[in-house]
Amino acid sequence: MPRPDFSEIASGKEFNRWYWLKEELVEICKQAQIPYTGRKFELRDRIIFMLDHPGQPLPPIKKEKASSNFNWSKAKLDLDTKITESISFGPNFRNFMKSEIGPKFSCHGDFMDWVKSSPGKTLEEAILMWHALEDRKKNPNFKRTIAKNNMLAQYVRDFLKDNTDKTLKDALYFWKLKKQRPTETGYIIYEKTDVELS
Repeated sequence: MPRPDFSEIASGKEFNRWYWLKEELVEICKQAQIPYTGRKFELRDRIIFMLDHPGQPLPPIKKEKASSNFNWSKAKLDLDTKITESISFGPNFRNFMKSEIGPKFSCHGDFMDWVKSSPGKTLEEAILMWHALEDRKKNPNFKRTIAKNNMLAQYVRDFLKDNTDKTLKDALYFWKLKKQRPTETGYIIYEKTDVELS
């Protein structure tokens, strides 16, 4: 059963059963004349609300205001610079971290999560945490946690773990087949039976 066209979907529950690219969600929001900026799950929630509550105004979009005016893109950073709620991981921050850590520095999700949750800590403490997070790689069983919204990465990891004789190309092939099918939650999750899809 192929995914129906959006115009054929009458409820949020039906809409949520299918996988949608962010670009598709943006286009649906534009056509429905509802806000089309934000994260993928925010767009999805707006569309579901619109389908389930026709004619009703959308709940207001809550914008979190940072309590700091610190300009992460222009400020001169040093080891004593305190992390603020308005932290930005742009070029200024990354260049500072590379100058302190070296070219091997990468701004991975675990590190960014720690920094975002650590206002008041210094960049020196952030560097120490980056090294601690990197040390985990020495454990051969270490696997970084994949964010729930990164379904493709989680699917590929689970597929390859379960099918050691298969390749990344195989995993992507089965991902493409799987995402064309409905689910109860809208999340694409690897199952052992996926290798039987055609």
